[in-house]
Amino acid sequence: MVLPHEEKGKTMDSTAAVTALGYIGIRSGRAEDWSRFAAKLLGMQQVDRGGGTVAFRMDDRTQRLVVAGGQGEGLDVIGWEVAGAAELNALAARLDVHGIAVQHGTRAFADQRHVADLIAFDDPAGNRLELFHGPAVASEPFRSGRPISGFRTGPLGMGHAVLHTNNADALLAFYRDLLGFHVSDYGLRPYPLYFFHVNGRHHSFAIVGSGSTGMHHFMVELCSLDDVGQGYDLAQLDDGRVAYTLGRHTNDFVTSFYANSPSGFFVEYGWGGRVIDPATWQEHETHDGPSLWGHDRLYMEPEQRGRLRDLRLSAAARGVRAPDCAWLDAVVSRE
Repeated sequence: MVLPHEEKGKTMDSTAAVTALGYIGIRSGRAEDWSRFAAKLLGMQQVDRGGGTVAFRMDDRTQRLVVAGGQGEGLDVIGWEVAGAAELNALAARLDVHGIAVQHGTRAFADQRHVADLIAFDDPAGNRLELFHGPAVASEPFRSGRPISGFRTGPLGMGHAVLHTNNADALLAFYRDLLGFHVSDYGLRPYPLYFFHVNGRHHSFAIVGSGSTGMHHFMVELCSLDDVGQGYDLAQLDDGRVAYTLGRHTNDFVTSFYANSPSGFFVEYGWGGRVIDPATWQEHETHDGPSLWGHDRLYMEPEQRGRLRDLRLSAAARGVRAPDCAWLDAVVSRE
């Protein structure tokens, strides 16, 4: 099948490629709620920035999640990392040629983001994006907000981000053909759903053609399944915190649950994500539904939940399975 816009610059100069999801900024008036949620449930380390802004670490980076005061609740910015100044300038020029208004960050703004340099612009749906290079590394070791084994980041980046859209074709063209993201897989029913990779993580980004806009969820991956299970126990102590029950995805093999964040979107808390080889991966359409088991969407009406349950039961009846541990299998296959 030929995907929309496939003929329009699907490939781009590899020197200008985005390499990872670097950070996410949230706009919220609920800084205290975010502090409890991010530190005590997710296990991030809080770093106070002052002026109504709270930042959180996940690893050796100075910050990965930034929550700043402002009107409304939701996504403020997604920060995508590139290898260096040459790659940043190449992408800025490419966006400019295609009529995208690009703002070059001042030294003060780069310092605020704790990066060497950055540019900012909007995607066709109005989501604010930043491309940056040279992220700052903290001088002190990461200290988790609750006992966890750590987050799986490094070359794979922060995790993944998923956006709602009312025009999947426009965002597909923008992220794939202009920014150089690569489609991992996609589904077309009951609505368009595209997953993109920028490194070995099965997807660092996805769009859901739900007819809405804004953040659907972001995902962080833990280094231990027990971290996820213990987080699930903690989430169930907070009435209404669990949005999706524990389950396993069909495409990236992640075992996870989804929590309702203080700003109204979801946060996926998972383990065991699939690592692909971008050089040989072939994009394809999927038909088995989003989950092999679990992930019952507690916020949905019974009819919608039933349709998704039927997809899971169909996959089970056909014996659809994923590797016991995609992470371990990927390591073994390289040896």
